[in-house]
Amino acid sequence: MINYILRRLLYAIPLLIGINILTFVLFFIVNSPNDMARMQLGQKNVTEQAVENWKQQHGYNLPLLWNSEVAAEKKLTETIFYQKSVGLFLFRFGASDSGRNIGADIKERALPSLAVALPTLCVGLLVDITFALLMILFRQSYLDRVGTVLCVMLMSISSLFYIIGGQFVISKLLRLVPISGYDDGFSAIKFLILPVLIGAFSGIGSGVRWYRTLFLEEVGKDYVRTARAKGLTETQTLFRHVLKNTMIPILTGVVVVLPTLFMGSLIMESFFSIPGLGSYTIDAITSQDFAIVRAMVFLGSVLYVIGLLLTDISYTLVDPRVRLS
Repeated sequence: MINYILRRLLYAIPLLIGINILTFVLFFIVNSPNDMARMQLGQKNVTEQAVENWKQQHGYNLPLLWNSEVAAEKKLTETIFYQKSVGLFLFRFGASDSGRNIGADIKERALPSLAVALPTLCVGLLVDITFALLMILFRQSYLDRVGTVLCVMLMSISSLFYIIGGQFVISKLLRLVPISGYDDGFSAIKFLILPVLIGAFSGIGSGVRWYRTLFLEEVGKDYVRTARAKGLTETQTLFRHVLKNTMIPILTGVVVVLPTLFMGSLIMESFFSIPGLGSYTIDAITSQDFAIVRAMVFLGSVLYVIGLLLTDISYTLVDPRVRLS
């Protein structure tokens, strides 16, 4: 088991190095420091001196990969790549272009993102599996056909419709919860109810169809027919056997999503004014703060790789034969 985990960890190292290099190429070669300076200062009537001053202030005046003007190891360390990209492997995100500490901002904003994303995941998972089991229980019936059509309809509607519609009906007309905002401690619950409900409801269409497909594939297998032949009811068969044997794909979907919960939802947090990492990224893109965008891209990649690693580990716990592959 330990050897399997170590092997998977070693696979992740070159992947993260490649992501870091690709991010560096996109931000500093395709989009040069001169381009960054002009976007920050304005495209029109920008002097070369103003561009050089901006690069000097933000540490973009160094060579990209190799500094031939200094001696010894400084040829590598006194470069943009070393100072802006290598530190990311140690989670040293540095300062944003506006001067804020990116690491401190991430720590501060991770909790609001989790406060929205984790309940949304739990509620959505419970609702999706429940409805999918009901559709399988009454499969090929009127309820199953209507449920399938409703799922397709829900999938076809943009999440923006649910957000705006929910804010208008529940917050503005009914005045049940605040339309947006956030607070510390238990006072934040009243601000989280609406985004959690909308987040769970907007995923019902795709979630129910996915789990229905998994359950439908299982109910046609031999062990299910054997269970029915032994006298088990359809409900007992679904919960004792079908649900248990579909835990691997269910676990895969959940475990992969867990690390990305820290990144927050870009749209949800922006519309509900939640100070999480999703709105942090949107604000950085809007203000063209490239240091924050680079940090969030790398952090998202690390969390996704962790999710894949957790998925592999969960496979070995459910089925030990996987570790042999």
